[in-house]
Amino acid sequence: MTSRRRGAFVLAIACVLLTASLAVAADIEGFIKSVDPSGRMITLEDGTQLTVPATAKVEAGALKPGSHVKASFQSQGDAKVVTAIQVTPKK
Repeated sequence: MTSRRRGAFVLAIACVLLTASLAVAADIEGFIKSVDPSGRMITLEDGTQLTVPATAKVEAGALKPGSHVKASFQSQGDAKVVTAIQVTPKK
């Protein structure tokens, strides 16, 4: 393998590794099953756990079991961190 090809190969591998480590964005919808005591971790009925950062715009006290949520989040390691959330209170 020539030096030029080897360099291109190493560059391609580096790009793949860098891209794989970037946060992945996704959307989810469901009903809240539980909320941890801090109010910053919610579990949906399907078992999905979402971390709601202090910067997320959500009405105080809106995160309650039975409430319906639509959320956008980014996967950061094992955590799903909310970037936007809409909550419809339990009827």
